[in-house]
Amino acid sequence: MKIISGLVPGALKLAKLNFNLSREARRRLEWFEYYAAHGQNARLTCRHFDISPQTFYRWKRRYNPMHPQTLESHSCRPRHVRQPTFGAELVTAVLRMREEYPRWGKDKLAVLLADEGWKVSASMIGRILRYLKNRGLLVEPRLNPISAKKRTRKRPYAKRKPQDYRAQSPGDIVQLDTMDVRPLPGVIFKHFTAYDVVSKWNVVNVYRQATAATATRFLDEIEQRMPFKLRAIQIDGGSEFQSIFEAECQKRGIQLFVLPPRSPKLNGGVERANRTHTEEFYEVTDSSFDLVDLRPKLLQWEMICNTERPHQALGYLTPLQFLHKLNAKELMCHQCTERVQCLDVLNKNIINYMRSCAYKRKKCTGL
Repeated sequence: MKIISGLVPGALKLAKLNFNLSREARRRLEWFEYYAAHGQNARLTCRHFDISPQTFYRWKRRYNPMHPQTLESHSCRPRHVRQPTFGAELVTAVLRMREEYPRWGKDKLAVLLADEGWKVSASMIGRILRYLKNRGLLVEPRLNPISAKKRTRKRPYAKRKPQDYRAQSPGDIVQLDTMDVRPLPGVIFKHFTAYDVVSKWNVVNVYRQATAATATRFLDEIEQRMPFKLRAIQIDGGSEFQSIFEAECQKRGIQLFVLPPRSPKLNGGVERANRTHTEEFYEVTDSSFDLVDLRPKLLQWEMICNTERPHQALGYLTPLQFLHKLNAKELMCHQCTERVQCLDVLNKNIINYMRSCAYKRKKCTGL
């Protein structure tokens, strides 16, 4: 007698229609459908589905055409598993001790149980605790918060920076921050820094207090000493950047982005600039640290930082050189009257800034 096929005719179609098979079982069923349709060529089937012959023949021996469920994966769990070695009395002791001290871990409980005469390791206590939790016998207590959450007041104008907002031109995002300057015991100054993330342009000043009124005055200085239009400011949640400062930004049409709580890394540019001002100015400048003496020197340092100090992030160009290079590049790419006029205004602002710094320095020093 000659056997043509080991599969019952129509068995594969019946298996697909009448049985609820998993995805893996249906994939294995396709193996045998292909196998039956191509002359029971096992090697061709293995190459077509990229499986090893050992895998195919193992499932072929297991497969019963009348019961397609035989293609389902079996459990890989060992037949003989390790049984717990702890007894009911030890479980009761651990449960009692944990309920008495609900926030103590296995190491502390091991010490207490050893004092009661139990010879048990901390790892076994950990397994007992997991055993109790899995069976719902150990219920963790409900925690009582000891500090009330602060009410978050809704800002009238400031908002989170949108994810799709990108700084592409100077003035698109200017990071603003303050830091304490303590040159002498009992002497505290508030240093303000405005840092443009594109051109690395800095505007700095020092005051006696960090209030909203002080920040508003510093906003005037930013607009006067930055040679480009200020479009957006990024701040932290400090009180000095609220109240009249926020209202003034809204009045001038400047977007105000406020950072999430405890996220100084998002203002990393100005934080790094504050470190530069500390290390390269405050720590090496000979001053009486009186505002009359300190402000002209700080203004001179600002001019050095913007016109003489090479910045690694700009390819060791100064911010002034970067702006000139950017203007020349844009002038070549955009030969239109309106664009040329805007660039001329920017160049004039740079010249006015340098003249203003020189004038203020002479006025402060009495020269």
